[in-house]
Amino acid sequence: MTWRLDWRASLSLVGTVVKYLAVTMVVPLVVAVAYREDVWVFLVSIVVAVAVGWSLERLDPDPDIGAREALALVSLSWLAAALVGTVPYLLAGYGTESTVGLDLRPGAPVGVMAGALADSLVNALFESMSGFTTTGATVLGEISFERHSHALLMWRQLTQWLGGMGIIVLMIAILPELAVNGAQLMQSEAPGPELQKLTPRIAETARILWLVYVGFTVLYIALLYGLHIVGLAPDMTLYNAVAHGFTTLPTGGFSPEADSIAAFSAAVQWLVIPFMFVAGVNFALFWGVLRGEARELVDDTEFRWYAGSIAAVIGVVAALLFSGSAPVLDLGGATEGAAENSLRQATFQVVSLLNSTGYATSDFARWDTNAQLVLLFAMFVGGSAGSTGGGIKVVRWLVVLKAIRRELYVTARPEVVQPVRLGGAVVDEDAVRGVFAFSVLYV
Repeated sequence: MTWRLDWRASLSLVGTVVKYLAVTMVVPLVVAVAYREDVWVFLVSIVVAVAVGWSLERLDPDPDIGAREALALVSLSWLAAALVGTVPYLLAGYGTESTVGLDLRPGAPVGVMAGALADSLVNALFESMSGFTTTGATVLGEISFERHSHALLMWRQLTQWLGGMGIIVLMIAILPELAVNGAQLMQSEAPGPELQKLTPRIAETARILWLVYVGFTVLYIALLYGLHIVGLAPDMTLYNAVAHGFTTLPTGGFSPEADSIAAFSAAVQWLVIPFMFVAGVNFALFWGVLRGEARELVDDTEFRWYAGSIAAVIGVVAALLFSGSAPVLDLGGATEGAAENSLRQATFQVVSLLNSTGYATSDFARWDTNAQLVLLFAMFVGGSAGSTGGGIKVVRWLVVLKAIRRELYVTARPEVVQPVRLGGAVVDEDAVRGVFAFSVLYV
C-alpha cells in the first residue's frame, strides 16, 4: 500500500489562502492613509501576497484534495500566512528605528548588513507567527507610535484576530472547494478533543462560527468606543477600540499601548473582562442562544465548570488582595487597596490568565506568593473546547478526572464496566486515550 500525497493540490489551495490574506492587508493600508504614514509598505505587501498566491494557484488550477491533502493544507497554510505576514514588518523597518527592520543604511559593512538581515527575518517571522497563533509574545521592543506606525501595529493586531477563529475555518466558510473535506480540515484546527458540527454541512458550521465571532467583535468595538464618546474612557479612541477588538476575542493579548489595558480607565477594564470570559466559551453554545435555546449554554457541563473555576479563583485572589497579604500594584508601581480595585484587579488577571488572553492591568509578579501560586495553577485550566482560549481546555480536564475516578472505581470492583461519561454522553475510549496523551505532552 503506497502513501501518496498530491502536493500540487495542497499548495494550490495554500495560494488561495494567501490571496485572501492579501485582502485583509487593506485594513492597515486604510490606517496608513488615515494617519498619513508610509502607504507603500502595505501596497507592496499586498502585491507580494497576491503574486505568491497566484503563483501557487497555477500549480493546480483545479485542485481535488483528500484527507491527506487536507492535513497538509492546514500546516502549510499556517506557515504560509506567517511567512507572508513578515513582509510588512520587514518593509516597515526600512529607514526607521524598528527592532525588526533591515539595516540598509548606505555604507553599512557587508557583515553588519548580513547580520541585520538575518536578525530582521527571524524577528519578523517571530512577530508574525506569534500573531497568527495568538501566542502574544513579541520582539518589537518598545511599543509606541514613535517607534512603530499605526498601520504596522494595526496589522499586528489583525493577525491575531485572523488566527483566533482560524484561517482554515474562514476559508471553509467562503471557498466551496474546501467544503468537501471541511470536516477533516476543521478537525485539524479544532481547539478541543472533537469537532462539534452545528449543521449537517460543515461549510455552514464554519460560517456560523465566524458569524458569532465577527458579531462579538463588532459589539465589543462599539462598546469600547461608546465609553470614549460618553467620557468614561478618554484614551479609548476609535483606533484603540478597533485594535483591542482584534485581540480580545481571539485571546491574543497584543496591544498598541505599552501598558496594555492598564493604560485605560477602570470602566474599560470592567468592559474587557466579560469579553475575555466570552472568548473562553465554546462559540457553538452562543449559536444555541441566538436560536432561542439558551438552556444549552446553562446545561453545558464544560461551561459550568469553566465559569465555576473562574469564580472560585477570583474569590480566592480577591480575598488575598483585599486582606492586604498581596498588595495591589498597577503596572506603574502604584499601590491601591480599595475593595473595588482589589476585585477588579483579581477578576481581570484571573480571567486573562485562565483562558490565556494575556492582557494585564497589574504587576502580579510583585503580589504575595500565595496569590501567584493560585494564578499559576489557573493558567493550566484553559478555555473551553470550541473557544479561542488557550490551555489544555476544561473539557480535557473533565475527561482526565472522570477517567481517573473510573479507574479507581474499577480497581475496587473489577466486574463492573464503567464508561467515562461527560454531560450524560459516553466518551469514546479512543478519545479518552487521546486526551491523556495530549495532556501529558502539554504538561
